[in-house]
Amino acid sequence: MLVRRLSDAAVRDFHRLSSHILMDAGELGSRHMTVTWIEVPPGAEQELHSHEEAEQVYVVVSGAARLSAAGDGEDLGPGDLALIPPASDHLVANRGDELLALVSVQSPAVSVEETIGRQSAATVGYDEDADQY
Repeated sequence: MLVRRLSDAAVRDFHRLSSHILMDAGELGSRHMTVTWIEVPPGAEQELHSHEEAEQVYVVVSGAARLSAAGDGEDLGPGDLALIPPASDHLVANRGDELLALVSVQSPAVSVEETIGRQSAATVGYDEDADQY
């Protein structure tokens, strides 16, 4: 068994979102999946994006999520799971008053650097210079 603790995971910040890379493509001996812990502050959301070859699962750990995928929207809470098929435009938004934490799993593995190269998470109304809405 191989273990990576959340406290030991590399963190990539995208504006106000934080991705804790629990297992990137090829890490810990895995060939088929990427696992990321994502924290989304109130009022923030990802940029609409897709993963052409990979399925993606989101599991909400805490907070209130609004998931939009392929034109449909769904409110999710702790313990809820959503499956995003390959090549489906999607985003996760925090519409609640507390931090949204969720786990993202992609298969086949998509490296975090590859994902960042194609899209960067963004905050609606984000002003990079002012670091605020």
